[in-house]
Amino acid sequence: MDSDDGFAVHDIVSLLSSLDRDYLISNNGNQVKITSVKGKKLGLYFSASWCGPCRRFTPELAEVYNGLSLKGDFEIIFISADEEDEMFEEYFSEMPWLAIPFSDSDTRDHLDELFRVRGIPHLVIIGENGKVLTDSGVEIIREYGVDSFPFTPEKIKELKELEEVAKKEQSLKSILVSHSRDFVISACGMTVSVSGLEGKLVGLYFSLSSYKSCVDFTSKLLDVYTKLKAMGESFEIVMISLDDDEESFNEGLRSMPWFALPFKDKSCRKLARYFELSTVPTLVIIGPDGKTLHSNVAEAIEEYGIQAYPFTPAKFAELEEIEKAKQEAQTLKSILVSGNQDYVIGKHGAKVPVSDLVGKNILLYFSAHWCPPCRAFLPKLTGAYHKIKAKDSAFEVIFISSDRDQTSFDDFFSGMPWLAVPFGDERVASLSKIFKVQGIPMAVAIGPTGRTVTTQARDLVSVHGADAYPFTDERVKEIEAQYEEMLKGWPDKLSHALHEEHELALTQGRIYTCDRCEEEGHVWAFSCEECDFDLHPNCALEHDKATEDDGMDEEKPDGWICDEEVCFKA
Repeated sequence: MDSDDGFAVHDIVSLLSSLDRDYLISNNGNQVKITSVKGKKLGLYFSASWCGPCRRFTPELAEVYNGLSLKGDFEIIFISADEEDEMFEEYFSEMPWLAIPFSDSDTRDHLDELFRVRGIPHLVIIGENGKVLTDSGVEIIREYGVDSFPFTPEKIKELKELEEVAKKEQSLKSILVSHSRDFVISACGMTVSVSGLEGKLVGLYFSLSSYKSCVDFTSKLLDVYTKLKAMGESFEIVMISLDDDEESFNEGLRSMPWFALPFKDKSCRKLARYFELSTVPTLVIIGPDGKTLHSNVAEAIEEYGIQAYPFTPAKFAELEEIEKAKQEAQTLKSILVSGNQDYVIGKHGAKVPVSDLVGKNILLYFSAHWCPPCRAFLPKLTGAYHKIKAKDSAFEVIFISSDRDQTSFDDFFSGMPWLAVPFGDERVASLSKIFKVQGIPMAVAIGPTGRTVTTQARDLVSVHGADAYPFTDERVKEIEAQYEEMLKGWPDKLSHALHEEHELALTQGRIYTCDRCEEEGHVWAFSCEECDFDLHPNCALEHDKATEDDGMDEEKPDGWICDEEVCFKA
């Protein structure tokens, strides 16, 4: 039965029992009658021992469960996704609540299907009357902990409203002080009152010691912090560690001159959600008035170091002007020459002076052999390269590799008809930093003056091929005008022999794979509104198109995540 708000209402006894079982079990093997939990608020906890996120969430849930135990009207029931009894028993031994017996797989599977569990951990909270209060229990527990009880929509709304009020009235104390703690700790373990930090500029440093990016950033932040303190600046840092390992936390803090919240302090995760943390390292700047001055200055410190201080809007406006001036003054030599490294290489390692490339249109191609999207894009870029070179010899591509070793670099570069920065060259890192490369493949177009034309050349080549050259805004506008002209000759709908069931409609604005030539398509397609069927306009209008694909797969190095389109730095 469904309630007025769309959530189902269940009879708890029939929901949790089976034909030959009217009990639940505790982790000591005792049987507990299902009727004993009737009339209580229940949390149905879908979890498994093999699931890392579950392992991390279970202690949080146990803390809330224990905190509510005196109320006596809340119970959790573990519904395992384990495949072996031994793993179930080991995991359940850590839990203070009840469970559906592992042997009753039919009930476990039924509940999994009934509550449409598509990922774990998953927590469904049911009220005393059997009505589902929420299927977002994991998020609610993480966000509000024991304060979220009794888990009703009204309570969650109240907490959200209080949170909004707290943000408007934010102070350093409201951020850093909790019910049980009004201090931060120093490297030597001493406690320092939060009130002693009020009136200062404070950086909240969210970090994870196992992340190389955090390790690298910490050394740069330490340099900036040390210089500012030597200058007598009123600036402090409070580290908010997201580590799960206390030894790593202590080791990291011991060598740092700043403060920290205690290990596994409840406020750490709470503040990560409060500031909508999306990446680490993150350095949130709190002004002397306790208000958030900037949500993350980590990138600015990476780029400008101490020059970014005091992280005010006026300072960032000043840095933006400096950056604009730098871009205006950019030349090919300024980005490609570093000391004695004043060349790139061609086939067989032949050196080509950067000076020979000045005045040409250059495409900087950031790529790697291990990256499937890079290998898929390479034939498109190669085809475009040959067509452009046939019309304009003043064009060149330079491969900038993220490969792991010389052999991989050599193997990948051997299939390219252009130039490259040598493998392991220090300029690879500087170019990645200049152009803020976060994902590959990426192609940056440099004009004859040496200034950046666009950092989106990869997309332009994917969509328009050689026609995108020289990748300027003016050329893109010309192409769009050509499309508008072509559209005049295209029908809004058509029938095609490859899809006789339905008409195909002319659509715009998404990436797809043509069901005739099996090539990727962009911008325009003839698509079925009822089926997953798409054709390039040329294919739909009976024009042939050559295809080329490379489906190889290769192990990715640590720190990279690939989807079908791009490999990103994790």
